[in-house]
Amino acid sequence: MTSRREFLQLAAAAGAALRAQTVESHIEVLLNEPIGTISPDIYGHFVEHLGGVVYDGIWVGEQSKIPNTGGIRKQLTDALARTRPGVIRWPGGCFADQYDWRDGAGNRENRPKRTNFWVDSQEWPKNARRDGPQVYDPNHFGTVEFARFCRLVNASPYFAANLRSLPAQEFWRWVEYCNSPAGASTLAEQRARDGEREPLNVRYWGVGNESWGCGGNFAPEEYAIEFRRFIAWAPRYGIELAMVGSGPNGGDLNWTRKFFDKAGGSLRRMWGWALHHYSWNASGGRTTSWFEGKRGALGFDNEQYYEILREGSLMESLIESHWSAMGEFDRQHRVKLVVDEWGAWYAPGTEPFAEALLGQQNTMRDAVLAGLTLDTFNRHADKVAMPTSRSS
Repeated sequence: MTSRREFLQLAAAAGAALRAQTVESHIEVLLNEPIGTISPDIYGHFVEHLGGVVYDGIWVGEQSKIPNTGGIRKQLTDALARTRPGVIRWPGGCFADQYDWRDGAGNRENRPKRTNFWVDSQEWPKNARRDGPQVYDPNHFGTVEFARFCRLVNASPYFAANLRSLPAQEFWRWVEYCNSPAGASTLAEQRARDGEREPLNVRYWGVGNESWGCGGNFAPEEYAIEFRRFIAWAPRYGIELAMVGSGPNGGDLNWTRKFFDKAGGSLRRMWGWALHHYSWNASGGRTTSWFEGKRGALGFDNEQYYEILREGSLMESLIESHWSAMGEFDRQHRVKLVVDEWGAWYAPGTEPFAEALLGQQNTMRDAVLAGLTLDTFNRHADKVAMPTSRSS
């Protein structure tokens, strides 16, 4: 039996040996060790039927005096093409989960006019017109028009499907309208009448948007069931469809873990997991409301400047924590992160015109925020497959 004195002597000797090993420890810096291939899709964009983004922004109409290509603003497409965007996401955002894709098909002049999701936004300026296309969408800009917009700027389309208010069958029908071979189906013939005889070959499909909030107020387990139902048996037409799940709001690891646990085998057909994170500097600290407490886009002091950058720097920890949570269920990490909403979000007051809802002024601070965020995506190229920034 070892005496107390002998035990203490052995412990001291072990501690000394451990300290000696610690002194000899070193850090090896691997300068040329690759992390992963940086996807060109990291430099994507996000288009929503929000304020003046689509009507007056992208779509001016074929009869407009503004130079256009088939109704699409030429100055915009010429400028955007130079940035080489990988993908562009559409039609939302929250707008997506109230959007019926059939409203944007058929003869343009006969398409229905629908109330926009954002009609009751608390951030509308008091002097904004409430009878224009920003509030009552004429659906002149639909699936075919968006596909042509993407073609003009050499980007791939990324569609956000309506999971909250349309059945799964309508999702499959939208895929059919976009991708079925020329003349092969009734919807392919409709696509031809809309001006696109050949398939659009849309690969990227978001199955719902912010399903924890405006996309249905689901619990993660409920959304996992809906996701599984929507993607089951969706027609492929020879295309490896990239299905993107509606991921967490910021740091909500509970949403990620419970979805992945419930999703089960459907993870095999899932390509991406969408993470959303916006940066803002609220006057009383971060709030739970989209609309309260945010400071303006201009007139900021040094503290507010750095607060926006601090909010942006949180992206790194969000990527790492959700990636780790995903790996608990997807050990081979087949599913990648898709940060398809990010950027700054300011209080209203600097919009270029009253109907440009949430279209606030940009400054060098926003350029620094964008550079910081894109650098984070580049450094996590093994995890992040396809971010898209808000274009408002």
